[in-house]
Amino acid sequence: MHEIAAIPLRWVGPIKITGLSAQSENIAVPLATYETPLWPSVNRGARVSQETEGIITTLIDERMARSIIVEADSAATILSTLNNLATRREKVAQIIEQSSRFAHLIDWHYQCVGNLLYLRLELSTGDAAGHNMVTKAADQVLQWLLNTYPQLRYVSISGNICTDKKVSAINGILGRGKNVIAEITLSRTICERLLKTTPEALVNLHIKKNLLGSILSGGIRTANAHVANMLLGCYLATGQDAANLVEGSQAIVHTECRGDHLYFSITLPHLIVGTVGNGKDLPFVQDNLSRLGCLEPRATGDNARRLARIIAATVLCGELSLLAAQTNPGELMRSHLILERRTKTKKD
Repeated sequence: MHEIAAIPLRWVGPIKITGLSAQSENIAVPLATYETPLWPSVNRGARVSQETEGIITTLIDERMARSIIVEADSAATILSTLNNLATRREKVAQIIEQSSRFAHLIDWHYQCVGNLLYLRLELSTGDAAGHNMVTKAADQVLQWLLNTYPQLRYVSISGNICTDKKVSAINGILGRGKNVIAEITLSRTICERLLKTTPEALVNLHIKKNLLGSILSGGIRTANAHVANMLLGCYLATGQDAANLVEGSQAIVHTECRGDHLYFSITLPHLIVGTVGNGKDLPFVQDNLSRLGCLEPRATGDNARRLARIIAATVLCGELSLLAAQTNPGELMRSHLILERRTKTKKD
């Protein structure tokens, strides 16, 4: 019998989101977190969305990857094997499809180091995040490789160029999970009234904090303030593998002044989420996914895509609110003290 960890959860919003269906929708979102000021902060971003045309969400790409390692006696043998393997793509795709009715080969990439071959398989996985699905498919491909090419020897089912739960550049370049972009355009009036700042101040802060600060810190394909906060809150509330926060929080904010308006966006190149699979059968997760409209009888993959778009919009709300607060000296710490004390007082 396993125990369930109790993490405070609140619904924030609603957030006005476009891209979920033909028309914009107002969606309340669950956030599970110990950082109680996160709820009102994301709520502020949600209020901003209500006074605009909404947060536009666009899903650019989706795939799940698993890399395997094999070795041979020499690099020449590896190259010869690769040349032959390139002619047998349909066979590899067939093996993958036999492993699961939802698994389909999208592409593969490889890296060679000495006599080692790292083969990265990229698959579509339906409504599942797909960790186990791609591992099962990769394992069957690996067995076929060893049987078909006796010159190869097993090294590992996971070669670390997947890349799973580690910071890397390859996921942003080749793709892993959902690549989602959320965008919003705000008038100067909304910036001043609801965010207590200006478009120019937000753009200036983004350049000096998110961009230059990330360069100085050695950040890898990342430029954001606290994407991890919203991701973790959403992950825990919807039954996701929270360890994917590592690569998921490698996200990029982009801002522009457009006349008297602010354009603000967040790009999440490897958002790994699903609506079926391990962790999704818990009653509270089922309830949350149902309220989000992510358990509907849709085409395969559409529920997971909907969830990814909702999470991206939620991340934007939190990023916009925090950056706005940081344009004003003292506001961030003052807000934390007030909100945290208020929460403790209510509990007492």
